[in-house]
Amino acid sequence: MKKMFLALLCAIPTMVCYGQIVEKKIDSSKGKVIELNTVMVTGKASTDPVLSKVKTDLVKKVVQPKNVADLFSNINAFTLIKRGNYAIEPSFRASQYEQLNIQFDGGTKAMHACPNRMDPITTHVVPEDIEKIEIIKGPYTMRYGSTFAGIVNLVTQTPQSMQMGLHGSVSSGYESNGGASVSSIKLQQVTDAYDITANAGYRDFGNYKDGAGTVIPSSFRSLDYGLKVGYNISDTQRVQAHWRQSYGRDVLHAGLPMDTEEDNSSILSLDYKINGLKGLIKEVNAKAYYSYVDHIMSNNNRPSFAMTEALSTIDATTAGGKVEFKLKPAEEWTVYSGLDALLVARDGGRSRLVKRNMMGEELAEPLYFQDKVWQDSYINDFGIFTEHKYKFSNNTLLTAGVRLDLVTSDIRDPEEDFRELYPDLKNRTESNFSGTVSVKQKLSEVHTLEVAFGRGTRSANMIERYINHFQVGQDPFEYVGNPYLDAEVNNQFEIGLSGKKSLTRGVDALQYNVSGYYSIYENYIVPVVDPLLDRKFNPTAQPQEVKRFINVDKAFKTGVEADLSIDFMEYYNFYTALAYVYTRNEDLDESLPLTPPLTTRFGVRYERGKLWSSLDYNLTSQQEEISTSFREQETEGYQTLDFKIGVEPITNVHIGLAVLNLFDETYNNHLNFSFVNQEGFDRVPINDPGRNFSVFAKYLF
Repeated sequence: MKKMFLALLCAIPTMVCYGQIVEKKIDSSKGKVIELNTVMVTGKASTDPVLSKVKTDLVKKVVQPKNVADLFSNINAFTLIKRGNYAIEPSFRASQYEQLNIQFDGGTKAMHACPNRMDPITTHVVPEDIEKIEIIKGPYTMRYGSTFAGIVNLVTQTPQSMQMGLHGSVSSGYESNGGASVSSIKLQQVTDAYDITANAGYRDFGNYKDGAGTVIPSSFRSLDYGLKVGYNISDTQRVQAHWRQSYGRDVLHAGLPMDTEEDNSSILSLDYKINGLKGLIKEVNAKAYYSYVDHIMSNNNRPSFAMTEALSTIDATTAGGKVEFKLKPAEEWTVYSGLDALLVARDGGRSRLVKRNMMGEELAEPLYFQDKVWQDSYINDFGIFTEHKYKFSNNTLLTAGVRLDLVTSDIRDPEEDFRELYPDLKNRTESNFSGTVSVKQKLSEVHTLEVAFGRGTRSANMIERYINHFQVGQDPFEYVGNPYLDAEVNNQFEIGLSGKKSLTRGVDALQYNVSGYYSIYENYIVPVVDPLLDRKFNPTAQPQEVKRFINVDKAFKTGVEADLSIDFMEYYNFYTALAYVYTRNEDLDESLPLTPPLTTRFGVRYERGKLWSSLDYNLTSQQEEISTSFREQETEGYQTLDFKIGVEPITNVHIGLAVLNLFDETYNNHLNFSFVNQEGFDRVPINDPGRNFSVFAKYLF
């Protein structure tokens, strides 16, 4: 089967030569019809991935986003992993980090340089540039890279969907809690032949206070800008280039041992599409991208500086691309086949100047050490995929797909002790097989049933393979990588039911979604204490034990999500949402780390003309299911209430006001990191902000 599959994919590039462009006329006043495949969910039942959802109206949901991760705060089944105010990442259904396939515009990626993830992918683009968020809830499509637990696609605004001419916007905002300010500007020129988008943004956030009035060290400054240029070669061909840079400065990380002095990222992506071909091949899409991140962090403002000065200078490069062919063997049969690649490389080191001995006595001559952080490592993933969609009728759609990933990895400059631990270090190649099959059944005009199975795989990331005695978890242990880890496998089953109903005046006034899932994990990767390893740095510190990454044989998760929206009294809407996930590491007889508790949301929204408002009540339950090996603590439940209002007092002028955490609740989310190396703070979880007043204004032209 694999040989037939490979033969088919190899033949496709030859077959495309026989395609012919179909000439067609379009109304140039409405812009070009052709659009790049930067989106995954197009609003067409016959092509959309199964069990997917789209979140729009981001401006109304978040009045003052700190970074892109804030846009996930009220999306059902998402929880935020917080290390401060800057390094925030989304977790979905107790899956996070590389378990989630997070990308921009259908494939562009930028991997973090810091081993403590001070610079996740969510910090490399401004939230004002995000038009919508697309989510595929599991490994139910093979087209967008290796996927273990789900895909998140951050879609930037599409210029070709706008009217011709010059457009733009200027926005500014302020938060009372921390004295935070945000400003941004965007300009867009759209013509029949080309379009140009330029944007820039600046953020300056101070230290915020929790509900008890305690100041949390979390300030940061960031500057971002981007330039996107698209050219319509013909009515059926388009090429686009997107360049963005982001600069973070003076970033305080309450939950990490060091702070960021500088974080600089550059991302370049190129996209090409041709459609309207005559013959078997109807469409060809191509993407290539490159990103570079250089990161500088130190402990200059931390208590440990009196003993040891530490400075890390590290970098990461991410490169990749994709070529995909859309084929139509028959009217009811659509095939997507292609190749993709993801290449990640990291290097850099940490310098230490030890000024005092273990007794705290000042040394006559400080001792200098140089530690290798990433040990000049790389992981390359080359994938080949095919996905078939067969429409049995107007009510039934079958999707089936497979992909094969060839993953090569190597460590080119290992520390001596790491080489002694793994004396036969060498280039390693893995073969990972993934697959999916799903059925989307339209039960009636308003109700749809979706059933899916997906096998998703994930090879170990660079931390899990090559980290060498660094603290990279939520606990205080030193971690050591394992180059011989097997790839994680997620066998996920899911069933979902969605629908809508017109109550009055023909409006879809009631909408609902409910889904349940069960995942059987193979080779799940977790860190556990290894009695054969001794602490390397600061040997008198606690804990003395060291953790090493291993595979466990038996682990699973299961959960349910539901949401309901009802329109009433013409301008009002009531909504509620619930998400619960239960995980288990059967080998260690405990929960998997970073499993969020039951969350429930209720809200009332009002929208009439140029005025909108919302009242959101968030109820988070106590979390008693914890990972003791991860040193997790039980977390108390909490409740928050947010009020937001927006108005367009003058045409194209939008003003938003908000009171967040109205009751000034003192709380922390279960996934928050604990304070590390902070003056005046024990190792306890970081509290979230207390009451916060926010104002935001935007002018469109």
